[in-house]
Amino acid sequence: ENNLTSVTEFFLMGFQGRRNIRIFLFSLFLCIFCCTLCGNLLIIVLVSTSRNLHTPMYFFISQLSINDILLTLDIVPLMLHVLLRNGAVITFTNCVTQFFFFCTSEAFDCLLLTVMSYDRCVAICNPLRYTSIMTHEYCIKLIIFCWLTGLFIVTLDTLTILILKFCGGKNIIDYFFCDFVPLLGIACSGNYLVELEMTTLGPPVLCIPLIIIFISYTKIISAIIKISSNISRQKAFSTCSSHLIVVLIFYCSMFSVYVVPTKGKTLTISKILSLLYTVFTPFINPIIYSLKNKDILKAVQKIIL
Repeated sequence: ENNLTSVTEFFLMGFQGRRNIRIFLFSLFLCIFCCTLCGNLLIIVLVSTSRNLHTPMYFFISQLSINDILLTLDIVPLMLHVLLRNGAVITFTNCVTQFFFFCTSEAFDCLLLTVMSYDRCVAICNPLRYTSIMTHEYCIKLIIFCWLTGLFIVTLDTLTILILKFCGGKNIIDYFFCDFVPLLGIACSGNYLVELEMTTLGPPVLCIPLIIIFISYTKIISAIIKISSNISRQKAFSTCSSHLIVVLIFYCSMFSVYVVPTKGKTLTISKILSLLYTVFTPFINPIIYSLKNKDILKAVQKIIL
């Protein structure tokens, strides 16, 4: 047996198939990659330059765009290399580094979506005190809390990876990036503590933010129902619908990969589900927030005109 630290490299083979299929997937994901970067950069620039967007809600949306860019840069370039070469070798250091930044982005995403639901809850349920509660300093503190908490959780996950041991021979990861479950699947020993950490810490990390989001939206819906004006009611709901769509897409894909039992779930299905929150969610987020948001559309028109 070799300790993980003695393994110098792994072989990723996430998308095996015919050459024409791989070329099609490469072209598709390259296009999505470019659109993801452009869309999220546009939102960051708009929020930074437009005075109308200098509010807590758009500040959090810009932070989501920054995180989506970091996640995309961490996952997609290597995936494109895997598609182009029909597999790719990744060193131990690069594998652990990719795993660390990937998990950090996902943990921050969970916490940020929770903060965004809290922001909407304060805005709709307590509008008169909104500006005094959600100050710029308080928003920055919330973002710092999200990053530090995410880093703490991910550090524990990364340390548990170091417990894993791998047998001799090729260490082939049948996946397109270094994720927890594929690494656990090729390990030949040292899995007990890792599985214990995964089962004890994994569900709470996902479920606690989701519970807070659920409570926030329960209060939001209750407050919206009490609004007498139909126009005001529709306006209040429209400010939350985009965030709610992003939450549903993110959590449904995350739960299907990490919480739902893997028995009966093929590796191909697992890869497709992973694509939802690693590739397509960062691509869809700026589209959802721009197409359904009049303020962002107005900011785009000002730049164009």
